[in-house]
Amino acid sequence: MIPRRQFLQAGLAASALWGASGFGAWSRLAAQQRLTQEDLIGPPGPGNLTLIHITDIHAQTQPVWFREPEINLGVGEARGQPPHLTAEEFRAAFGIAKGSALDYALTWEDFVALGREYGRMGGLDRIATVVKAIRADRPDALLLDGGDTWQGSLPALRTAGQDMVELLGALGVDAMTAHWEFTLGSDRVREIVETQLACPFLGANIFDAEWDEPAFAPMAVFERGGTKVAVIGQAFPYLPVANPRWLFPDYSFGLRLERLAELVAQAREDGAGIVVLLSHNGFDVDRKVARDVPGIDVILTGHTHDAIPEPVQVEQTFLIASGSHGKFVSRLDLDVRDGRMQGLTHRLIPVFSDVIAPDPEMAARVEATRVPFAEEMAEVLGHAESLLYRRGNFNGTWDDVICDALLAQRDAEIALSPGFRWGASVMPGEAITREDVFNVTAMTYPAAYRTEMTGEMLKAVLEDVADNLFNPDPYYQQGGDMVRVGGLAYRIDVGAPMGSRISDLTLLASGEPVDPARTYVVAGWASVNEGTEGPPIWEVVEAHIRSLGTIRAEPRTHVTVTGI
Repeated sequence: MIPRRQFLQAGLAASALWGASGFGAWSRLAAQQRLTQEDLIGPPGPGNLTLIHITDIHAQTQPVWFREPEINLGVGEARGQPPHLTAEEFRAAFGIAKGSALDYALTWEDFVALGREYGRMGGLDRIATVVKAIRADRPDALLLDGGDTWQGSLPALRTAGQDMVELLGALGVDAMTAHWEFTLGSDRVREIVETQLACPFLGANIFDAEWDEPAFAPMAVFERGGTKVAVIGQAFPYLPVANPRWLFPDYSFGLRLERLAELVAQAREDGAGIVVLLSHNGFDVDRKVARDVPGIDVILTGHTHDAIPEPVQVEQTFLIASGSHGKFVSRLDLDVRDGRMQGLTHRLIPVFSDVIAPDPEMAARVEATRVPFAEEMAEVLGHAESLLYRRGNFNGTWDDVICDALLAQRDAEIALSPGFRWGASVMPGEAITREDVFNVTAMTYPAAYRTEMTGEMLKAVLEDVADNLFNPDPYYQQGGDMVRVGGLAYRIDVGAPMGSRISDLTLLASGEPVDPARTYVVAGWASVNEGTEGPPIWEVVEAHIRSLGTIRAEPRTHVTVTGI
């Protein structure tokens, strides 16, 4: 991380940056527990161009509980750098008072106690209030959506993303890129883009798989504040690795850095005063892209769900990370003159749903999308005695519940659950509803399979996922977090080379070491293989919760992490 004083002095060749962010201006108010809507949204910004960034909403239209990660490890150059700071390290880096509203919004410690004080976050109706307030003083502000928008809830699944397409259109999004959108299938994505979407769908790195030609618009150019703004879209480059290729066989992806560099050069030649990369690469990938592709002024980054209250500067590029699940909106005010960026201010706006008033028009629209499913979503399946959360490099308690459900309902010895970052939390003492279950399981390939694997294969699976997460070269980090495990313990050396990170696999039921030659019954879900059979995971989890009635899932210690 660049220290604050160095950031303020960072030279854009004799230009002046007005400040790293508007964060400090109201962090003191937050620490004093005196939040108002005006404090959060902030005053009008300087300059002649405003960008508004949202990303990774995952179809969450309602205010949610969402606990930030306890473990977020960086490797290689990213070690010890934002966003790979948690708890006290995070607070120290950004001057956040322990126990403050910002501590609650941005870190994980004391989440339950602070949540009861500060309430839920997000909600599209509150985001609409923020966007309208910004546009009240900057009517031509560009609203850019970083993707992972059409997936992650029961209504979005039931409508194949239609609810989110309509709601984000009403919000006034000017351009978007994508990731999980493609899990709706090629035909559905084309239908939305060609006939329903009210903004450009940008994917400079998406090509037609048969003809090797660009499949979607790579860039959109806007005239704003007397300057030409080039917005290049970068969809998640590793879709065929992380998600089932058979759902979108028409398209190929990848980083395609040479093409990105060509587009940046083209934008400059065509007179763009600022070049923005609307990216779903993930933060560490974008940090490296900023070094490898000169000429990008701002990268609005997404995918890894990081919320960072100040820009991170890499060379002459500024990275903005706006969190997930609707918890934050980023405002970026720029002074663009004489064909280049002269100044920048940034404000990460936390959307405290008890402080920011809902926009009535958006609230009505959201409610209309939920009415057909309201009774189904509201059904109570059980009650939580402990916090259920999913976020971090290893198992969260929601993941443990899912793994326990797979073990019990599918009669398995070992359970594997994907390391997804999406999924809202449930507070202790709350009812667990069907909506809660869908918030952590809603997807288009949900089959809960039951199969057999040798101990050798199990280790290979864990090694493969570990390399996707902990490869020191960000360009090889092609997945989510570590696969979650049930019925199994293991040790992981994060700093070890590929193929040597996983050891000491132990079957928890017996305490015996996993035998590489023995076959084990394994249950899992979200397989990328076409034709996978099994009940949808939400039915498995629902049956498990109903059978117990009350869920108590304390954090477990079956994964031992070394080499940090």
